[in-house]
Amino acid sequence: MGIYAEQVVPRIVNIACGTRANDPLRARVCAGLYGRVVEIGFGSGLNVPFYPTAVGSVSAVEPADLGWKLAHDRIAAASVPIERAGTDGRSLPLGDSSFDSALSTWTMCTIPDIATALAEVRRVLVPGGTLHFVEHGRAPDHRVRRWQNRLNPVQKTLCGGCHLNRDIRGLLTTAGFEIRTAESFYGEDAPRIFGAQTIGVAVSP
Repeated sequence: MGIYAEQVVPRIVNIACGTRANDPLRARVCAGLYGRVVEIGFGSGLNVPFYPTAVGSVSAVEPADLGWKLAHDRIAAASVPIERAGTDGRSLPLGDSSFDSALSTWTMCTIPDIATALAEVRRVLVPGGTLHFVEHGRAPDHRVRRWQNRLNPVQKTLCGGCHLNRDIRGLLTTAGFEIRTAESFYGEDAPRIFGAQTIGVAVSP
């Protein structure tokens, strides 16, 4: 990781993803989390205020040291213990079947080998464990998808490897998850090429 990725991107993500417009989505995606939770792409801890009381502990996976530093005050104010449990979603230093729930918010777009990362999430979840997700990705409309494909190289360069056009539902089903609920929509506060979102819950069989 270069200086831009280490020092600039975490600050951009903290600001861009920390808008109040995202709060209702964070509340929705965190609802139903319980027990031991692994959060992939913890970032600056923007989900912490939305953890429900049923959560017993959170193991945070976050590659950026600056992101973890920016999360300090949120972690200190949390009502549940939070530990940094890893830096790479593709290789989780966590035991098999050791978590009840997993959380991913606007993270699947960035992980280089997302298939491996999702396999790791399945490995650490108990059978029947749930992955709660809200992600931006491939738009439902062909015309929007065409622009996403065109702009994807620029997006990846400027935003730390973030992809505009990943098929979130397809990635989850290919990884072996069973999608329990999923809703796709365009966010109101962003152009459609950036604002195609999917929120839902997937189950590890």
